Parts: sequence; C-alpha cells; structure tokens
Amino acid sequence: MDGFLPLTQGGPWKRRHFLGAATAAGAAAGLLPLAVRSQPRKITLAWSQASFCQVPVPIALERGFFEKNGLQVEVLNWGGSADQLLEALATGKAEVGVGLIHRWVKPLEAGLDVKIVGSVHGGCLRLVGVNAAGVTQDVKTLKGKVIGVSDLNSPAKQFYGIHLARRGLNIDKDVEWRVFPADLLDVAVKKGEIHAIADGDPNLYLIEKRNPGVFTELGNSATGEYAEKICCVLGASAKFVRDDRKSAAAVVRALAQASDYVAENPNEAARIFARYTPKFEVPDLQRLIAELTYKHHPHGGRLHDEVRDFVSDFRSAGILKKSTDPARFARHITQDVLS
Repeated sequence: MDGFLPLTQGGPWKRRHFLGAATAAGAAAGLLPLAVRSQPRKITLAWSQASFCQVPVPIALERGFFEKNGLQVEVLNWGGSADQLLEALATGKAEVGVGLIHRWVKPLEAGLDVKIVGSVHGGCLRLVGVNAAGVTQDVKTLKGKVIGVSDLNSPAKQFYGIHLARRGLNIDKDVEWRVFPADLLDVAVKKGEIHAIADGDPNLYLIEKRNPGVFTELGNSATGEYAEKICCVLGASAKFVRDDRKSAAAVVRALAQASDYVAENPNEAARIFARYTPKFEVPDLQRLIAELTYKHHPHGGRLHDEVRDFVSDFRSAGILKKSTDPARFARHITQDVLS
C-alpha cells in the first residue's frame, strides 16, 4: 500500500481494550460518546507517528475513546505526502486521516473527493530569527534576509508566507526561501546561509535546544490572531461520510474527547506518546504538548468558518486561484457530520 507503513500486531499499536472506562473530563458539549455497539464499526485511520501534535490519536486508542464511540480502529503510519494521503482517503484505502490544513487546501482545490469533518488542535508552526543576523525584533527585520525551510510547500513556508505578506513584505522579492533538510537547518545557520527558520515543532524546538541563545521567536501560530484557529484537521473519504455518517461522527467525537484529555493531562499524554517515538525525551514532549491548543478543535459551522479564512489567506497569497470563492470552497470541502 503506497505511502503506508502497516503496524504489526505485536508492535506498540496493538489495540488496548478499555471498554467501560470513564469519559474524559471536559469533553466538549455536544460531543458525548455514542453507546458502544455490540459489533464495533471497523475503520482505518491514517496519521503520522512522527508528528507529536497528533497525540490525540494514540490517546484515543490507549484511553478507549474509539471503543466508547463504537469503533474498532486500525491505524496506519503515513509516510507519504499530503497529496498521497488525500488520494488514499478519496480512493478508500483509509476512511479517515489526520494532517495539517496548510498542506490540504491546495490538493483539495484540485478536486479530491475528501471532506474535512473535524479538527485536533490549534497551531504548531513557528518562525525564529537568528540573533547574529539582526533578525530579532519583528518580521520587518527579515527584509533582504534568507529564511530556511524544509521544503517550498511546507506548512510553515505556506503559513509564514501569508503572515509576512499581510505585514507588507513581498514574499517573492523581499525575502528568499532556501531549502535544507529539516534536521540540518541549524547547520545552515552556523554557516551563515540562512538568517531565520520557519518550521514546526518538535524539530524547531530541538534546534533551539541544541543552540541556546541563538534565536529569537518572531512568530508562533499558537498565539496572537491564530491562537484560536485550526492546525491539524480530520479528513474523511466523502463516500465514507455519505454511506456511514454515524461512524464519521463517532470518529470526530472520539478525537475531540482525546484532544480534551490531552489538554487536561499533557504530562500523561506525553508519557503515552513517548512509547511510540523513543527519540523524544518525555520532558521535551511534556513541554511541547502543554504549549499547543488542544482545547481548540471546532466542528460544524466554526470549522467551516476557519477553513474559509485559511482559503481566503491562501488565495490572497497566490497559492490558490484568484477565481476560488473562499466561502463556497469551504462549504464544499467541509462537512458537519454531528448535526
């Protein structure tokens, strides 16, 4: 199966059975669990095990939120591109998947038959300037500088391209975007090849940890005007939504309950997630998870509005066609399965 890395039954993703466990405190209003079916609905969920921000997925498995909502979930560790993931959803290789809204908007404009049905958390993208290069005050100090990114279509590049454009910088002329492998971005800084980094955590967090005092944060998608906006979203095959709306709603509920659990129990969530990503130390994960906005996981009308706003930003930055109508496009690609 292209792009997927199946998890073996003997590995860490063997399903835990927590039927009868108490509902997580703070579950969002209107997201109460469904009664457990005598025969749970089997579905496949694609996610990235390397992305700590998607910790609600293992929490939903470990703490029984999927089971309590009548689901038996097989998870597939996704190793391909966002386009491939969305194609996998559109063709039924997986019913649902989790990923960054910034990577999904453009492929969905191309017409893939996938609906955004829920969300997992708010922002996890940051922009830091190099102190020695004088990029220490605000984004205007980036004029004439080089920003390092992991690829030219990365969520951080897309997000901060919009961010800089809205603050008066020409993102094609006033700054240069230069690509380096994510874990070598700090090496490029030391060589003087870049003057800022736009990337996501945990990579940027680990770079700062290796290089104390070198950087100043210029932007953080978990604060300011984007503090209450989506980042990672839940997508579903449009056919799955049409044929089994109840199960699609159950996935949205389960992950919303898991996100609330993470928000209220970041330290425990970090300990659970660390078992699946041993390269990260628990204290680092605890700090990272505590800083994200897991209480922010809108659905329905609020989800539509936030998707519309991202579409509008992407169109303004020239990433989407000028003819794309943000409100109409958002109505087309989002689906309120809980109503």
